[in-house]
Amino acid sequence: MDALSSLFREALGLGLDSKEIGLAQMAIRAAVVYVVTVAFVRLAKKRFMSRASAFDVILGIMLGSIVSRAITGNAPFGPALAASAALIAMHWLFSFVAYYWHGFGIAVKGQPRVLIRDGAPDRNAMRRAHITEHDLHEDLRTEGLDSPVKVREARLERSGKLSVVKRSDPKIVEVKVEGGVQVVRLEIA
Repeated sequence: MDALSSLFREALGLGLDSKEIGLAQMAIRAAVVYVVTVAFVRLAKKRFMSRASAFDVILGIMLGSIVSRAITGNAPFGPALAASAALIAMHWLFSFVAYYWHGFGIAVKGQPRVLIRDGAPDRNAMRRAHITEHDLHEDLRTEGLDSPVKVREARLERSGKLSVVKRSDPKIVEVKVEGGVQVVRLEIA
């Protein structure tokens, strides 16, 4: 058992100063940290880093910082991985509590804001969300729209993405009067 432990310590360069860690040891550390971090993230939740809210991004930044120190030897290997596991556990716990307690979810994840309703931009909501007129039009163009008038509702989601519900196209009904040339066009929205 001591031989295996010694081999593990030598392969990872445990106990060495960060400047003493060799190329092979750094590569092995990177591989181990990668596998452990993937396992941690898989245990955390499936949505992590997919459509990330600030809540998720903070975890990503902190996790990256801690595990990079484990790779480079700027932090002790085992404690750095333990700190990473603690962060993942906290994130999982916060997500779990937010699922059952809506107020907590709003506190840690925020809430969406309606920026356009029935074609009319809500300037107060835009100001509170720090969204300029140009930002709004840019987001609408990414949805294939050139004007807020074509939007039934647009929300700034907790992830920071603008979700848009388009107005339905008006249906045109033509009514022809028999015996005459009069045509009446009705637009039904």
